[in-house]
Amino acid sequence: MLGLPRGGVAVAAPVAAALGGELDVLVVRKAGVPWQPELALGAVTASGHRVVNDAVVRGVRLRPTELEWVLRRAQEEAEGKERLLRGDRPPPRLEGRTVVLVDDGIATGATVRAAAELLVTADPRPRQVVVAVPVGPRETVEELERVADVVVVLERPATFQAVGEWYGDFTQVQDDDVRALLKP
Repeated sequence: MLGLPRGGVAVAAPVAAALGGELDVLVVRKAGVPWQPELALGAVTASGHRVVNDAVVRGVRLRPTELEWVLRRAQEEAEGKERLLRGDRPPPRLEGRTVVLVDDGIATGATVRAAAELLVTADPRPRQVVVAVPVGPRETVEELERVADVVVVLERPATFQAVGEWYGDFTQVQDDDVRALLKP
């Protein structure tokens, strides 16, 4: 079980415990448009795998040097967050294993897509990459189905505003909570 921080780790922890699986973290950072950071133009993993939404980049007329700066900055943030959450533990061995990638939900899909693409293109590759989330918009889920081997989504609403609307309590999970969940 690989949870995306922070909410994905909190969702993945009880699933890993119920299945007797190993829990770890895969850090991916959203890359936002510089003058509108909540508008995702893509995402990047700590190892440097990038997913870019070309339509957003074109739409906001971002120059290649600006795009590179945004992606590099997101990667540096991902690297720092991974060190903070994982500590000195090495990344898990994924070769030949079924890897379940978990998040607390999907909105644009950029973050989970970057993580899934990283896993399916890894060398050596996991035996199977499963994306599992409680909720995500239909179109975004369909895009993920072209990347991951299996996509499991409990709710695929036709109209979707935000992940938080599907939770009774969507309180932000803190880094200390994630580190506690990841302790062996």
